[in-house]
Amino acid sequence: MSIKVIAFDADDTLWVNEPFFREAEEKFASLLEDFMPTHACIKELYRTEIGNLNLYGYGIKGFMLSMIETAMRITDQKIPISVVEKVIAIGREMLEKPVELLPGVEAVLKSLNGDFRMVMATKGDLLDQERKLKKSGLEKYFHHIEIMSEKRVPDYQKLMLHLDVIPGEFVMMGNSLKSDILPVLELGGHGIHIPFHITWEHEQVEHEIRHEFFYQVEHISEAADLIRKMR
Repeated sequence: MSIKVIAFDADDTLWVNEPFFREAEEKFASLLEDFMPTHACIKELYRTEIGNLNLYGYGIKGFMLSMIETAMRITDQKIPISVVEKVIAIGREMLEKPVELLPGVEAVLKSLNGDFRMVMATKGDLLDQERKLKKSGLEKYFHHIEIMSEKRVPDYQKLMLHLDVIPGEFVMMGNSLKSDILPVLELGGHGIHIPFHITWEHEQVEHEIRHEFFYQVEHISEAADLIRKMR
């Protein structure tokens, strides 16, 4: 069965994202070092983020709200307004970061352009992801942009239905086994994992994946070569 659609994750597949969150966590923890050690503070922040996912979804704005909530809890509601202002400044700085493309990304998109329908399928805050895509200069390569609140089996089913392809004609590539690969494999599609050197704890998968349509490469250029062979 020939491949018709290639879907690309965005954050940490096309451009750098997760290191900015790790940097922000350290800055946040330093603001509260008089109340709690850095490691414990970051752990508390993560607990708050996970508890808020159903309310805020993924992205920097929800992260900012979780930082404020965590700071209030850690300080027993005694957080100075100046610290709240600094937390907001951390979030604004993240939102204003330049988009840093990962090596080889645009060359790969150029090389595949015209041979396949290419889709960007990412999750997160709609406004922020649209902003990053515009700044990246990559929008022209994509047939369709899908910004999801979640990446689960029903979400990929909906995407494939919209694109009028069956799972065997669909390839998803990305850095997250949990969000980018496993749901697509469950549907019978192809998943190409491109690991990034930092993975958010919530996205980590510990078990080994065995599936005839699962592939792992070290660089996006290898994924492009693999897709051509699959075709």
